[in-house]
Amino acid sequence: MRTPSRILALLTTLLFGLTATSYAVPAQASSPSPTSYVAGSPASYVVSSAAALPSCDLSSLPPEASDTLDLIHSGGPFPYDQDGTVFQNREGLLPSEPSGYYHEYTVKTPGSPDRGARRLVGGGPTTNPEYLYYTDDHYASFCEVDESA
Repeated sequence: MRTPSRILALLTTLLFGLTATSYAVPAQASSPSPTSYVAGSPASYVVSSAAALPSCDLSSLPPEASDTLDLIHSGGPFPYDQDGTVFQNREGLLPSEPSGYYHEYTVKTPGSPDRGARRLVGGGPTTNPEYLYYTDDHYASFCEVDESA
């Protein structure tokens, strides 16, 4: 009758394992990793959360970004049909806001056969955004634009 003793030993081990894991100390919530810079243009940052978005001066962005911002403030007309459409923030890199809060606008890339990867994303009122973000890598990273600089 070795089988019942083996079953008893197995059940005891299993019960002990389940009990031990229920009393395990929960893992510490990790703090967001700091923003790290990746060589490139002003928006070439890798961020771990929306709170960690770097800022960038408008004057440090390509001149076409200022042109696009002028169009945003005047309400258009915009060169592309997609300009002014709702930006969904699917990447989750910008602060969480209700749908319709963000709108995207193309920042022209000289020599590009299409819209390119550069965008301004405004948050809030469409002609006077409360927040403005720039990406030069089609939403893989952003910086918050400081219009006063």
